[in-house]
Amino acid sequence: MYFYVMLPNTSLCCCRAVVTSINLQATPFFMMLMLSELLIGWAKTGSLVIRINDGITSLSAGVMSRLSNLFARGLELSCYVYVWNNYRLVELPWDSPWTWWLTFLGVDLGYYWLHRLSHEVNILWAAHQVHHSSEDYNLSTALRQSVTQQLSSWLFYLPMALAVPPSVFAVHIQFNLLYQFWIHTELVGNLGPLEWIINTPSHHRVHHGRNPYCIDKNYGGTLIIWDRIFGTFSPESDKVIYGLTHPINTFEILSVQFSYYVYLWERFWSSPSTTDKLSVIFKGPGWEPGKPRLGCHSDLPEVTGEEAPHNPEWPLALQVYVTLHFFLLLGVYDDIFAMKAMLSPAFLLLMTGYIMSTLTALGFIIEKRPGAAVLEMLRCVLFLLFHKSGYVRHLIPMLSVPTEVGERLQV
Repeated sequence: MYFYVMLPNTSLCCCRAVVTSINLQATPFFMMLMLSELLIGWAKTGSLVIRINDGITSLSAGVMSRLSNLFARGLELSCYVYVWNNYRLVELPWDSPWTWWLTFLGVDLGYYWLHRLSHEVNILWAAHQVHHSSEDYNLSTALRQSVTQQLSSWLFYLPMALAVPPSVFAVHIQFNLLYQFWIHTELVGNLGPLEWIINTPSHHRVHHGRNPYCIDKNYGGTLIIWDRIFGTFSPESDKVIYGLTHPINTFEILSVQFSYYVYLWERFWSSPSTTDKLSVIFKGPGWEPGKPRLGCHSDLPEVTGEEAPHNPEWPLALQVYVTLHFFLLLGVYDDIFAMKAMLSPAFLLLMTGYIMSTLTALGFIIEKRPGAAVLEMLRCVLFLLFHKSGYVRHLIPMLSVPTEVGERLQV
């Protein structure tokens, strides 16, 4: 599934089963592949290819992006099902290989235009820039996803709902996203003839670059042919410098997710005319009065190839502490998703607040902010209360002992 190596007869016969279980199956493989990348990268280069501060931030963004699924089915699928139920023109057979291949191409073409316009329309870029905010390029970067991306992504797949059954669409939207996980790595080089057809790590490295030749290039999801057809393709050449043209220089997850909206709001209100205000929202991120719709590449900061990522020093003890508590949080996170059908909306909302407070506190610790100690103390007290009430359990059973000691000291 990760590499989209699924034939119609093996995937269509179990559409609903695949869609239901795919997210539950994915997390252990994500972790296993990231660990493999870490070990292989260390063996090849003698250094870690995933920095703790950047990697935890990327994983935190991935956790946040899925929290809305605790309360409702994804917006993409909900809107798709609504159009299918009320407006479909024809009903393609769900078990036909022709339907499978048509959906494969349709989803990938829809993703190309979603991705392209997410770079060319400022309000859409406000969501998508989260994914580009990392100055590293590794498998953890693939999980750095926006909370708000799905508010617009559903629009680009609706034409398919006039003919393609929702179960088939749901399989392909999952496969398309899963495929894009493995291309976020520097450990895979040129893949020869495959580079002409499919999206590869080399092509996607260009997409994540801020070098002039990388800007607004290589939008494809699974296939690179759309970029070749529509004139947005660029091969990898000079050393790629990753990240935003104006780096955000923060690891605090709320800032990563929402700071661009604040910037956009300020630009909107400071624009003198209604036309300029609308242009700020619907033209490109680089647009200014008197400039082309997408702005001018000449206005971007110069890239010398010597740029170093934002990497403030922080004690090893804090690095161990943040890593440990993040993976303990993943245990809580997986438990909640596994049992969400049996949990009340009020409890799910409460646990969402706890997860958000944990991710925020860990970001504060990474940046050594003044309020980090107080916020983390309050979060730990909250965890002890949840644990005492039986609402959460430890990912590592042996840690229940010190937790119970802490609960007794608290009392």
